[in-house]
Order: sequence, then structure tokens, then C-alpha cells
Amino acid sequence: MKTIDDFAKINFRKALSSSEAFTLQFINPFVYNNFHLAFDKLNDVQKSGSIKLLDVGCGEQPYRSLIEKIGFKYVGMDVAARNVKLDVVAPIDDKNLLCDNRRGNIYDVIVLTEVLEHVEKYQKLTDEIHRVLKKGGRGIITIPWSARYHYIPWDYFRYTPSSLKKIFSKFSTVEIKPRGTDIAVIGSKIIVLFFRNLLPKEWWRWLLVPLWIAISPVLLIAVIISHIALALKLGSSEDPLGYTILVTK
Repeated sequence: MKTIDDFAKINFRKALSSSEAFTLQFINPFVYNNFHLAFDKLNDVQKSGSIKLLDVGCGEQPYRSLIEKIGFKYVGMDVAARNVKLDVVAPIDDKNLLCDNRRGNIYDVIVLTEVLEHVEKYQKLTDEIHRVLKKGGRGIITIPWSARYHYIPWDYFRYTPSSLKKIFSKFSTVEIKPRGTDIAVIGSKIIVLFFRNLLPKEWWRWLLVPLWIAISPVLLIAVIISHIALALKLGSSEDPLGYTILVTK
């Protein structure tokens, strides 16, 4: 039976097939590359039994393969099923949204990736995460900072590190890590600009597609510079792509 100590020793890239690894890294590389950080910092409270992980706002459950392949219990929760069968269906702004009773201390780990900005009553959600986590359990939360208005009209907030410290103040430890720098943000915006104009919605914009193709080397340069900035941590982390928050109950 897998334990927390086992999880800390897992090499995720070896555990997954190349296609699975590529898919996870494409969806949210920061989460994928830092799963081991969250589990490595779990304390010794849970030394026996299997690890139970709740993925809040799981969507199409891109992390289920990773979790189940290494022998842990995965629970996917969202407001409605989208092409997949959910373990838990619950309205995110409801009371007791993460389980069907008032019993807390259920999960070893809770994952919340690119969801918090879509929750109107965000404090109720974070308090509920705290309630259902076991003592010593870990939470992995990612949020965007430099991101377009999306999933309209259910896109409510962008959070600063100062606000995140207050929102997660019930937890014993809170680590806030910026994802990327302002250079990576600029590169990301250029990439989005190019793809939006290479596949335009308005018919008349198709007349400009040859122009965008002609200056496409700019896109390649933007991609290269963005990756260099990420690798070497160039630029200011005060204007990142987003943040990852690692919390411990």
C-alpha cells in the first residue's frame, strides 16, 4: 500500500508515458513539476494507509492518470461533468461542497488548478479546503495573474500575494511562488496575438493572414526568449504569468 513517503520518492517523468507527460506539462507544467514538492513536505502524521487526493474543479481530469498510476486514490470534483464521469458533483459556492457531510480531515492532498479566480465566494472555498484536509495535509493551488478575461462571465478575480496570504491564513504554512516573469508574459502575449490573427473569426481578417505568416519569425523569437527567461529567471517576478500556492494544514 502506497504511503506519503512513497510519493516523495516517485520520479513522475519515469512513471508516465511520454504522451502522458507531454499532456500534463502542456496543461499546467508548474503543477506537474511541483507535485513532488507538496508531498515531500507532508509531515509524519500520516505514516500508513493510502493517499487520498481531491481535485477541485477537475474539468476533464488531466491529473487522474498521474495519481492513479502511482497507486493513490483520486477523487475528481466539479460543478458539472464534461465528457468524463465525476466522483463528486457539487456547486462550488455551496456549504460542505467538498463532501456530503460535515466530517473533516478526509483528504491528504487537495489540488485546485486555475479555478480560484472563477469562484465568487472564494473564502468559503478555501475554508472548506482547510476543513476537509487532514492535519499535515497539503494543498496545491495555481492561479493566473496575467491572463485574459475568460470563461465569461465566470471570471471574477486576479489575486496578489498579499491577498493570498490573507485568504489562506488558516493554514499553518503558506508558500507563494510566482510562475514566470514579465519577460515571459510579454512572450506569451505575442504568441496569443499571433495565433488569434492566424485563425481569425472575422472574414476580413483572413486578408491579413499572409502578413502574419510573413512576420512569423517574430513568433519564434518570442518563444525562444520566453523559455530562456523562464530557465534563467530573467525579468521581474512581480508581474508573472501566475502564482502557485503550496499550503499545509
